[in-house]
Amino acid sequence: MSPSWKFMQCLQFAARKHANQRRKDIKQTPYINHPINVATILSTEAHVDDETVLMAALLHDTVEDTDTTFKEIEDQFGSEICGIVREVTDDKSLAKEERKRLQIENAANCSPKAKLVKLADKLDNLRDLQVSLPVGWNEERRTEYFVWAKKVIDNLRGINQHLEDCLDEIFRATKLI
Repeated sequence: MSPSWKFMQCLQFAARKHANQRRKDIKQTPYINHPINVATILSTEAHVDDETVLMAALLHDTVEDTDTTFKEIEDQFGSEICGIVREVTDDKSLAKEERKRLQIENAANCSPKAKLVKLADKLDNLRDLQVSLPVGWNEERRTEYFVWAKKVIDNLRGINQHLEDCLDEIFRATKLI
């Protein structure tokens, strides 16, 4: 099945919004690769074919990390996609530790569609961290991220066994389970 016009519009929107951003890895990978990876994980590994979820995956970091507003997402892509993006977006006005605490606390109450996006997002981030440290990170910080991510993921369980199995494999490799 080929992607819809709306899906391609969403991909272009995310690419424009993240155009000047880079990941924190040593290669400074273009940031847009991350939302594309999240959508790809959902489609090819988790077998999610709900275009709403896949589009929310492409947009999941736009409000948090760019000048995008929820209104802009709702106007262009509808209230359902905007709602999912809202569920997975951290409030950057809060301190980092509070945002991390809230991710753990709120994960269990997310909608099933938001849980899918969050699981795939964490899976992509953890896979990246397995390969290399972001610039400025040390092993202790990587370990702290893995421990925190596991707490979030444990509150997202029950939505997609394949994603959970992939994450558990990573946690076993890092001796967290």
